[in-house]
Amino acid sequence: MDWKPSRHSDIPIYQQIVDFIEKRIIYGEYPPGSILPSERTLAKMLEVNRGTIITAYDVLHSKGMVERIKGSGTKVSSDFWGLTRNRIPNWNLYVESGSFLPNLPMYQHIQDEIQERSLINFASGELAPDLTPYADFRHILSQSEFNHSLGYDHSQGNLSLRNTVADHLQEYKRIDCTSQSILITSGAQQALYLIVQCLLHPGDSVAIENPSYAYSLPLFRSARIKTHLLTVGEQGVEPDDIIALYKKHKIKMIFLNPIFQNPTGTLLSHERRTKILELSAELGIPVVEDDPYSLIPFSKEADTATLKSLDRNGNVLYISSLSKLVASGLRIGWIVGPQKVITRLADAKQQVDFGHSIFPQWIATEFLGADTFAGHLNHVQQRLLEKRNLLIASLERHLSDYVTFHAPEGGVHLWCSLKREVNEYRLLEAALRNGVVFVPGSLLGSEKGHMRLTFGRTETPLIEEGVLRLKQAFMMLT
Repeated sequence: MDWKPSRHSDIPIYQQIVDFIEKRIIYGEYPPGSILPSERTLAKMLEVNRGTIITAYDVLHSKGMVERIKGSGTKVSSDFWGLTRNRIPNWNLYVESGSFLPNLPMYQHIQDEIQERSLINFASGELAPDLTPYADFRHILSQSEFNHSLGYDHSQGNLSLRNTVADHLQEYKRIDCTSQSILITSGAQQALYLIVQCLLHPGDSVAIENPSYAYSLPLFRSARIKTHLLTVGEQGVEPDDIIALYKKHKIKMIFLNPIFQNPTGTLLSHERRTKILELSAELGIPVVEDDPYSLIPFSKEADTATLKSLDRNGNVLYISSLSKLVASGLRIGWIVGPQKVITRLADAKQQVDFGHSIFPQWIATEFLGADTFAGHLNHVQQRLLEKRNLLIASLERHLSDYVTFHAPEGGVHLWCSLKREVNEYRLLEAALRNGVVFVPGSLLGSEKGHMRLTFGRTETPLIEEGVLRLKQAFMMLT
């Protein structure tokens, strides 16, 4: 037997043995009536205590998988297929067998901590309550007349919202499109999911930024897509690296977050934006542009022209949402692309959820089309700049011995490099004990020694206190 239980796993050893034997039985490798190794023999083979094997066999017996006959040993139940007794499904086996992979355990841990505890939150990429336009929403709900059907809407999304989004994109981002080239999605996350599932095949190669939010997404692994990394430098990714990946791996698609990139806050230079579009047209490779932050610059001089606004060949699939501008809970995002692609993605979305709920679409239509939107956007820009400046000042005052960082020109993320060799995950646990949370850099990229601090969600009066608690966590480990 080549298999051995892992002593580093969170799963008890006896349960690992139960799961292993149960799989062998279900797969027919241990047929009904076959004799299993004796307790002593299996304990020696697996290098565990005999008591561990006894416990495992007892569990298998209680589930009806094996029979334990005194003097004859343990054998696979002859009634394994349930002719005379009921059996409990092995839910662990089902959970492990699904094709849609779970989030990384550390991400799950961070989310659990955020939901269950009151923490100073430098981890979530959403807006703080003081940036959410509650008054505008209340006005819409009390003054605007809702007269839409409560049945299923158009598979691409409500027509009024799509027309409003088209006007919004033209006015604020210089992107020309019509309602026919827009698909309303449940945020940018669903947009990425639909693109990967509908436009790529298992085994295809794609290019993603490193570090990047996409680095941690299980949707690529679930779809069995091979991801190849483009290093993000001070001016963003290097176009020549795209050529190298294409020659070596024949990449089918490029995923970029060029404006105030997550997590580094980097702004892809205009020259590189132009060059990437030229390469896309030359090689025939589509670019998926994720653009949550281009409307959150901290100066009027920042060049926030999106790839889509510069695209003259229709090579860019453009994704954006209201999550980082208005409220993540609205779950309003969109994809802009060729009509044939939008129709394909809309068909898939219809199969998944029968289209988007009319209520958030109605609120988004009213909000985006209101005269107050420009004022809200200006408010968000100013308050986020205040939060960024306060975070930078606090880091310089309290953590200059521990981190260096790049000050972003927009967006909500600040990317820190650790000056000292510290295990990021131990640092996270120490921070959680002190009541503050961040995202370790290793969850977002291939290199260790970084951390992402997101200032959009943190309430302004708590930012400096959060940095002080981070300092305490560093001091506990160094």
